[in-house]
Amino acid sequence: MTEKEIFAENLEKFVLELKDYVSAEDGQWNVKGFVDIFKNIYTISADTKIVSKILEIHLFPKILHFAQSIGYKVVLAEHQNYYPDISFVKTDNESIKFAVDFKTTYRNPKKLHLCNGFTLGSHGAYFENRTSTKNIQFPYSSYSGHFCLGIIYDRADGATIDETKIHRIDELQSIASVVKNFQFFIAEKWKIASDKGGSGNTANIGSINNIADIISGQGMFSKLGENWFDEYWMNYRKITIQDGKGGTKKISTLREFVAYKNGDISLVVDKRNGE
Repeated sequence: MTEKEIFAENLEKFVLELKDYVSAEDGQWNVKGFVDIFKNIYTISADTKIVSKILEIHLFPKILHFAQSIGYKVVLAEHQNYYPDISFVKTDNESIKFAVDFKTTYRNPKKLHLCNGFTLGSHGAYFENRTSTKNIQFPYSSYSGHFCLGIIYDRADGATIDETKIHRIDELQSIASVVKNFQFFIAEKWKIASDKGGSGNTANIGSINNIADIISGQGMFSKLGENWFDEYWMNYRKITIQDGKGGTKKISTLREFVAYKNGDISLVVDKRNGE
């Protein structure tokens, strides 16, 4: 097995432990809020950024222990906007590194087979220039693999959460958690990518939304391979073609790109966002 295959296998085994670590017996998050010095509990918000950050803090001791157990050290991103969240660096050979990003999102309450999707990192400077150190902990090309540690959950019904209420410590068990029903997974980011951006104004790669396809790594590039993922996103909206109506347009779909490069369109895996 390659170092990448060994690392991925260890990571996949590791995440199997995490659901029980963060969940109470009824599936609710075992984090209920934060406590002040007077033992008052304040409920946290279900805002995805807040949930994501607290989950990251909650899991970090487990991740440190895991890294040490497989002969790696952990290097955290030096700045908030740096990629990745965690760099795993092999202790006895620091040329071997893996990028791991936390990715959290919630299930669509009306279509439980779908989630809200993730952003999978930038397709800007450090993605195009693989030796660049701008906004990245180590140059992109120095990583042997780029993984997502994904967390999908249900958000609690807003009616059950009162963010304005202060609870006493002896009420802890009766406080409703803001999220529940966690599902953890590991995937290389190219395997769960879509061909659309993940956010409005920033150069972020978007994921697919079908949960079963995310868990099994069947994104739009999963049959084409990582090289197609890299080339597509390096050239996203940069190639101009004729639109067949006498004008021009920028290539912005994977099918158009594969056709332009004379590739096999049948290897494009369409998104499954229907019923």
